[in-house]
Amino acid sequence: MNFADLFRVTLPETALEIAALLVLFVDLAFLKKAKLATRVAVASLLGIAGCLASLVLLAGAGSTGVSFHGELLLASGGFAAVAEAAILVLTLLTLLLFIGSTFTRHAGEYVAVVLMAAAGGLVISAARDLLIIFVGLELLSLALYILTAFDKHSEKSSESALKYYLFGGMAAAFLLFGFSYLYGLSGSTQLSVVMERALFATSHGGSPLVYVALVLVVAGLGFKVAAAPFHLWAPDAYEGAPAPAAAFIASASKVASFALFASVGVAVVQLPGALALSTPWTQVLSVVAALSLVIGNLAALAQSNVRRLLAYSAVAHAGYMLLGIAFLGVSSRSVAAVLYYVITYGLTTIGAFGAIAVVERATGSSSLEAFSGLYKRNPLLSAVLLVYFLSLAGIPPLVGFWAKFNLFAAVLSVGAGPVPFALVVLAIGMSAVSLYYYLRVLKRVFVVDAIDAAPLTLHPVTLLTLVAIALAVVLCGCFPAILQNWIGSAF
Repeated sequence: MNFADLFRVTLPETALEIAALLVLFVDLAFLKKAKLATRVAVASLLGIAGCLASLVLLAGAGSTGVSFHGELLLASGGFAAVAEAAILVLTLLTLLLFIGSTFTRHAGEYVAVVLMAAAGGLVISAARDLLIIFVGLELLSLALYILTAFDKHSEKSSESALKYYLFGGMAAAFLLFGFSYLYGLSGSTQLSVVMERALFATSHGGSPLVYVALVLVVAGLGFKVAAAPFHLWAPDAYEGAPAPAAAFIASASKVASFALFASVGVAVVQLPGALALSTPWTQVLSVVAALSLVIGNLAALAQSNVRRLLAYSAVAHAGYMLLGIAFLGVSSRSVAAVLYYVITYGLTTIGAFGAIAVVERATGSSSLEAFSGLYKRNPLLSAVLLVYFLSLAGIPPLVGFWAKFNLFAAVLSVGAGPVPFALVVLAIGMSAVSLYYYLRVLKRVFVVDAIDAAPLTLHPVTLLTLVAIALAVVLCGCFPAILQNWIGSAF
C-alpha cells in the first residue's frame, strides 16, 4: 500500500474532520456565552466552509484509488466521485437550513456530528472492501443516531433515536454476519473478488450459503435505505428528528447507501452476462424493490402527518432505486440512471423538509391540518412546496420525471424477460398512487381555508436556500442534460 496515495484519496474526509474539530473549538472557546443565533450561524458557516474545502480537494483527487496487494480498497473518480460530490453539496444545503434553528443550544456539536456523518458517507461511497464498507457504515450510522436525538426538549426525538439505534444495531449484525459468510466462501474481503468467487461457485453447484449471505447483506443495507420490510424505523425517525437532521437522513445518507449498492451491483454485473442477470442478488433485490413500492406507497395514503408521509414515500423511492440496482447493466447508462435518481431525490427531499420546518416553527405541528391555507400565509413558500411535491411525484417538466424516466428506460434496456417489464409496470402504477397522497398535501396548501391567517415569515437564509433548491429542481427538469452530462463525464 502506498500511504501517500491513501492520504491523497482521503483528503476530502480529512478536511471534513478538521472542519468538525474547528467548529467545536470556535464554538466552545469563543462563543459559549454568545446568542444562540450567532452560535448557530458561525457553526453552520464553518461547516459549509469545510464542505467547500472538501469539494475542492475531491476535484483534485485524481482517478487512482488505493490498493493493497493488488486488491482495490478505496476508489477514486468514477461514480464514487459523483456520489461524494453530491453528499458534500447536500450536506452544505442541510447546514444552510440549520441557520435560524432553535431546537438546540449545542450548535457546534450538532454541526460537528453532521460533518462526521458526511465523512462516513464519503468513505462508504469510495469503499471497495468489506471491512472498510462496515467501518464507513458504522461511522455514518452512529452520527445519524445522535442527530436524531439532538432535540432534547422533544420526547419524540428521544424515542425515535432509541428505535433507530436498536433497529440499526440489529441491521449491523445482519450485515456483518452476511459479510462473514461471503469472506468464508471467497477467501477475500475485496468486493469484486468476493462476488466473482462466491457467485461463480454457486452457479456451478457450490454452497447455497451464498443465498443466505446475500439475504443478510440486503437486510443490512436495506435498513440503511429504508427499504421494505426493513423500514420500520423510518416513520418514527423522520417524524421525531429535528428537521435539518431528518433532511440529512433522507438525502445525504441515502446517496452514500445507494452508492454502496451500486458498487456491489457493478461487482455483480462484471461477471459473465448470463450469470450476472440470474444471480441471487438480482432475485433478492427484485423482491425487496416490489415490496418497497407497494408498502411504501399504500402506507403513505393513510398518513395524516406530512413527515410520516415523506417517510413512507422514502420507502417507495427506495423501491424505485433498488429496481435499478437489481437490473444494473454493464453500461454506464444504468449506473448513471441510479445516481441521477438518488441525487435529484435527495435535493428535492431537503427542500421539502426545509419547508416543513418553517410550518412547524409557526404552528408547532407537521400534521396535514397545519398546512391548511398556507398559500394565503406565504405564497412563495407554497410555490416552492408545490415544486418539491410534484417533482417527487414525477410530474414533467420537473427533475423527478426525468429521474424515473431514465431509471425505467435503463431497467427495460438491461432486463430480459417478463420480470423487469412487470416490475416497471408496477412502479409506474405506484407512481400514480403517489401522486394522490402528494396532492392531498397540496390541496391543504392551496384549497383549504387557513386556521390562522397571520402571515408566515422565514429566515432570509432559509428562504434563499428553499428558492434556490426549487429553481434547481425546475432547471434540471427543463434541461436534464446539465446533470446527466456531469454524471456521464465521470464514466
